[in-house]
Amino acid sequence: MPKAETINLLPQEEFDVSTLGRILKWAMGTFRIIVIVTEMVVMAAFLSRFWLDAQNSDLNDTIATKTAQIASQSDFEKQFRITQNKLSIFKTLADSPQPSDKLNMVGSKIPPDVILTGVSVNDTSAQINGVALSEADIAQLLDSLQNEKSLKTADLGSLSTSENDPSLTVFAVNISY
Repeated sequence: MPKAETINLLPQEEFDVSTLGRILKWAMGTFRIIVIVTEMVVMAAFLSRFWLDAQNSDLNDTIATKTAQIASQSDFEKQFRITQNKLSIFKTLADSPQPSDKLNMVGSKIPPDVILTGVSVNDTSAQINGVALSEADIAQLLDSLQNEKSLKTADLGSLSTSENDPSLTVFAVNISY
């Protein structure tokens, strides 16, 4: 078999010595490295695609599972929110002062010689009608109501002598809170 010969079209002696030859030799070596690095990057990107696809698939499965869990709990969540809303309304109503609380406080201020004959209550005011043995008892009641900080005003509405028993004094006190 005849020996294979290689044919080099670039002259060896002059090529290695000249500046143009050295630049071309350096460029060919550098471009060869750039091509190899580029091929490695492309292969890494190609291989990483399989790993990224697997992660994407796992994430989609997880999202589908969690979506189903959330959908199954939606009725409970709606009921829970409705209950929370009702509880907040109840708390607001329970914390607001009630007219009965004010009347209990007024009842504790009544002197022993004063008898109530009528009470009318509104959201912001009340009127107390009663009879007393003396005007001093009425003044004591009015003074204790006026000194109460939770009441806005306590005024004497009317004062007269009882028609049936002249020893009794009939009165009316207007209270606003």
